Amino acid sequence: MALPRTMMAIRTWGPEDYRLEEVPVPEVGPGEVLIEVEAVGICASDVKCWHGGGHFWPSDDGPGYVEAPAIAGHEFSGHVVALGEGAAERHGVALGNRVVAEQIVPCEVCRFCRDGHYWMCQRSWIFGFKQVLDGGMARYCRLPRESRIHRVPASLSVGAAAYIEPLACAWHAVDRAGIQPDDTVVICGVGNIGLCMVQIARRQLAGTGRVVALGTRQNRLDLALGLGADVCIDVTRADAVAEVLALTGGYGCDVYVETSGNPDGVTQGLGMIRKLGTFVEFSVFSRPATVNWTVIGDSKELNIHGSHLGPDCYPKAIAALADGTVDVDRLVNGVYPLDRFDEAIREAATGSVMKNLVRPI
Repeated sequence: MALPRTMMAIRTWGPEDYRLEEVPVPEVGPGEVLIEVEAVGICASDVKCWHGGGHFWPSDDGPGYVEAPAIAGHEFSGHVVALGEGAAERHGVALGNRVVAEQIVPCEVCRFCRDGHYWMCQRSWIFGFKQVLDGGMARYCRLPRESRIHRVPASLSVGAAAYIEPLACAWHAVDRAGIQPDDTVVICGVGNIGLCMVQIARRQLAGTGRVVALGTRQNRLDLALGLGADVCIDVTRADAVAEVLALTGGYGCDVYVETSGNPDGVTQGLGMIRKLGTFVEFSVFSRPATVNWTVIGDSKELNIHGSHLGPDCYPKAIAALADGTVDVDRLVNGVYPLDRFDEAIREAATGSVMKNLVRPI
């Protein structure tokens, strides 16, 4: 199939400055794969970047992560349309295969990559934020030689395929918690990833184990209840710390996973987690979280774990979507063409919808 020479793409230039532009269709080199993108999800980090979050753009804390201009989008899947020399053998793919690439492209030479911790690669190249690594908000996307590529079943809906990346991230965070069957697990935040976490945590519990979901929007808490949460608490209407303590005989939850993106979720968690409990921090914050570290150390001797990306979780995320044990189709809201990207991300920024998709084709 002859490919066009140019394509339309959404390029990031600055906060609230994302432009629909004509760019060359990428060419593939040795070991590289070109896919025709079927859909891209807009996630919370995209919204924070679009809003001008300090982690992404230059601030007093540093230069920021984004190297503009770059084609946006890191939650995407597509079909293979071109293969560089040796790419088929390296990645186990063929023309026409439906695939997804993990969001990070590791360098394979830094100490973390050599140790097998590729997701913590020192250079930290993630699709959609760097000039050297364009994302999926274009008709075609080049997957570099070092990409970690997975086959996607034809049975998955377009929305489910776009959810593979956030589901893998959610799975890694829950795995970091080391959940035991009878634990009380609190998921703080019921956005897209939080709702995936609710379902994954439910799979790992048995007996008296229970999932408690915390949020600020009733429609999302209702979704959490339908997806496996045993208890849902609106933190704007109730004292969540007091309610969790009451549920656990005054001890507190065994596991607290923070995915709200609000620094207040951190202090709340420290108040409701039991001694020797496990606290997993997933969020990217727009401002610092300040806490009393005495609670973490001397008072409760907590286990604190960070969580970054979705290493080694893509195969089980794909399998769970394929067999229906994790449901994301009900979370997809609107599907927009590239030329309505601005509308799609502005709607996502209101928090009134779950997942908006952009379809470049």
